[in-house]
Parts: sequence; structure tokens; C-alpha cells
Amino acid sequence: MRESIYGNHIDAMEDVMNIILGSIDELRANMAEEFGSDPVEHCRARIKSEESMREKCRRQNLPETTESALELIHDAIGIRVVCAFISDVYSVREHLTSMAKVEVVEEKDYIKHAKPNGYRSLHMILKYDNSYFVEIQLRTISMDTWAALEHHIHYKKTASENDKLIIAELKRCADELASTDMSMQTIRDMIRKEL
Repeated sequence: MRESIYGNHIDAMEDVMNIILGSIDELRANMAEEFGSDPVEHCRARIKSEESMREKCRRQNLPETTESALELIHDAIGIRVVCAFISDVYSVREHLTSMAKVEVVEEKDYIKHAKPNGYRSLHMILKYDNSYFVEIQLRTISMDTWAALEHHIHYKKTASENDKLIIAELKRCADELASTDMSMQTIRDMIRKEL
């Protein structure tokens, strides 16, 4: 059997993943107590599979080594947090960036600056305790739904004469969902002001 691309780091990687998930759970409990609702719809975490990591090394012309997997590629540990509202996305972001032992290595805000195809999400690469990188994706339910559907369409589709129309329609759907997110945020803010 081939040695793990992660060497003997799997247990420590799982520990880091669980520390960050535990911290998110604490934030959820605190916000639920303060505001009466959980800011997180759902949260998924994973350590990238051996084969996915090896394939990513090959795609990036990197040797299939532990150093490549843990130092050169930054998404061995991945966490996706799906929130109900845009403001909750930024609350989770603030919480994560203020955690002890967390360094923000990279941040891309595709909510404020959507990708040309309409994709929206907040991406961060964190480094925990100067050891392991963690890729974080923060998004709303609408953003997550669009990304999931776009993924299904993208990976099942072959090139066709309708490509430009399909791209335009996907962008339109993303913009409509973003508008809905803004409207729902406004409604929630109005309700909270009345309390």
C-alpha cells in the first residue's frame, strides 16, 4: 500500500479541523442566545481525499509529496459554512479571523466582487498555529444553491452553440439570487430594529 500523501499528519489535521469547527459552534451558540436564531444553516468539513490531493499535485506540476500537500497546496483541510444572511457570513468571518493562533494568509471576497459568471462566496485561507492551512468558504443559502446547480450544469454539459446563452442565464440567476439575499437581509434588519 502506498504511503499517505499526508504522511503522519492526518490526526493533527483532524484536530485543527475540529478546533475550528468547535469555535464556529461556540459562535453559533452565542449568536443563537443573543439573537434567537442560529446564523449557520449548515457547515461541512473535510480533509481532501488522497486521490484528489495527488491529482491536484499532478495538475499543478508538483511532486506528490507531503510537502506539496501541506505547504504548497492550501486546501487539504476545507470547511464550508452556509449562512442564512449576508451579515452572518461576515460575523463568521470576523470570528474566524479573531481566533487565537489563526493567521489569515489569503482572502477573496466574491460577495462584494462577484466573479464574471456570477459566483459569490467569501474565501479565506487560514493557517492555524503556524502549522496547517485551512480553506474556508463562507456563503449564504442562495449562493450555495447557485454554486451547487452551476456545478451540476458545468460538469454534465458538453460544448454547444448555446454556450453564450447558458452563461448569460447563469449570471442572471446569480444576480437575481444576490438581489434576494439583499432583500432578505433588509427585512431581517427591519425586524431586529423593532425588537
